[in-house]
Amino acid sequence: MAEYNRKKMRLGDVLVNSGVLTNTQLASALEEQKGSGKKLGEFLVDRGIVNEDSIAQALSQQMGLELVRPQDYSLTDEMKAIWEDNASLLKKYVVFPIEEPMPGILRLAMSDPLDMYAMDDISIVSNCRVEAVVSTTRDIMLAIEKYFGSNDLDEALEEYANDRLPEEEDLRAEDINSSPIVMLVTDMINSAVRQRASDIHIEPLEKKVRVRYRIDGALYNKKTYPKGTLAAIVARIKIIGGMDIAEKRKPQDGRITQVVDRMEYDIRVSVLPTVYGEKVVMRLTSKTGLTKEKSQLGLKPDEMVMFDRILRHPHGILLVTGPTGSGKSTTLYTALSELNTEFVNIITVEDPVEANIDGINQVQTNVKAELTFASALRSILRQDPDIIMIGEIRDYETASIAVQASITGHLVVSTLHTNSSAATITRLLDMGVESFLIADSVVGVLAQRLIRKLCPHCKKPREATKDEKELLRVPVDEPLTIYEPGGCSMCNDTGFFGRTGVYEIMEMSPNLKHLITIKSNTETLKAAALEEGMHTLRMSAAQYVIEGTTTIRELLKVSMEE
Repeated sequence: MAEYNRKKMRLGDVLVNSGVLTNTQLASALEEQKGSGKKLGEFLVDRGIVNEDSIAQALSQQMGLELVRPQDYSLTDEMKAIWEDNASLLKKYVVFPIEEPMPGILRLAMSDPLDMYAMDDISIVSNCRVEAVVSTTRDIMLAIEKYFGSNDLDEALEEYANDRLPEEEDLRAEDINSSPIVMLVTDMINSAVRQRASDIHIEPLEKKVRVRYRIDGALYNKKTYPKGTLAAIVARIKIIGGMDIAEKRKPQDGRITQVVDRMEYDIRVSVLPTVYGEKVVMRLTSKTGLTKEKSQLGLKPDEMVMFDRILRHPHGILLVTGPTGSGKSTTLYTALSELNTEFVNIITVEDPVEANIDGINQVQTNVKAELTFASALRSILRQDPDIIMIGEIRDYETASIAVQASITGHLVVSTLHTNSSAATITRLLDMGVESFLIADSVVGVLAQRLIRKLCPHCKKPREATKDEKELLRVPVDEPLTIYEPGGCSMCNDTGFFGRTGVYEIMEMSPNLKHLITIKSNTETLKAAALEEGMHTLRMSAAQYVIEGTTTIRELLKVSMEE
């Protein structure tokens, strides 16, 4: 497209032409944007009106520009040398040089290819004519971080650590708020978000500080820092997390809110004293991360039908079960978002509230104020609720009130820590709830796990062995191709990209209700549910292996107990 035409184009027109925005939405956004001091694209993403991917695709289609991921390109040594000293310019304009297809020409990935100032400045520095291509802010910042991210910071931290003795514990305010420490903590969170991490682990070892990120459920080493920086890093995190920096002997919990690439993240912080110093774990949650579309949960078509049928019950209990980190909260929040209309009163009681949802009344438990799950539930029942969510059923008292609430005309959704759907019923019996009440109240139990999905760009095929075919319950004399992880720039050399849910849904039937009433054991309930068409976790995971979505090893992690 000619440069003259590009100068005349405006982002709002591009988004309207591609159907991402309506004229009414654009006019409203432009009116609100006036006093914000932000560019239109930033404003739209901040408000959640559109996302970065939609903007990038619209710009690509309307302007005829290629859509790229900068981290898929390898910079030459010459390009690295040029841009190492100009990384601040790349960050300022959110651009990244991906290649020089011929002398005097530079292909530049841009989040805003309409920014002529950026193109002019980059052209002057590189002494090349700039050819724009489109990318998202997140992908560009990840590439800048990969190549130029931490050189200055590492040098500043080394200098900071050298000025302190390894055993020095007393910190002054200027130590905690010094530029390298503030930059380190901010960059650590930014980097983790861009690499899709769910948790950051800052671990004191004997002679160094190790930082690991949990990505798709597995921990990866990312950085090591001098031991002399630990006290200041922990103190900085405590300050922004609202904790007591003077207390080093007790575990502490806090919360941080940070905006990364124009998206707000809620960070739960846990500090634990260890023999080599305080260990910090930060759990990262985006405000929108827990409320997915139902289609994104990973439910297969027949499971989706069962899930919808259970959610249509006007009263009863839906229980979601599985170990910590198996995606139970995401499933519950997704179900609540589906049920959240102006005609129903939804109240939750959680410990803690993991994400705020408009239109839902959320209560945080507070032991000091004697606001427990049970006491909160009693109060909630006087608030005329239609749907109640209980973060977790932990004891007989909570279970008993939940059962009574469901029988008296409320839909109750909650979680429980058990290994399978059938075992959930047994757990309620063990808690002391009467069998006839369980049979009368429970409408469905959904056991779930998360499995890592193979990166589609680098997964490696191989023939399944005889033992593997038996495990997958397929004919051993027929050929079967399964896949193993590879490693490429798309998946950060891990071989996996993203996770999906594996489900075991037990929908209550008259026969199952009868078996529960007569206190049948877990195996009897499971056998009856299988006869009625339930798929176990292993059966669901095996299907993903056969389809080439995941590996045998992931299958075994999900269902070792079967």
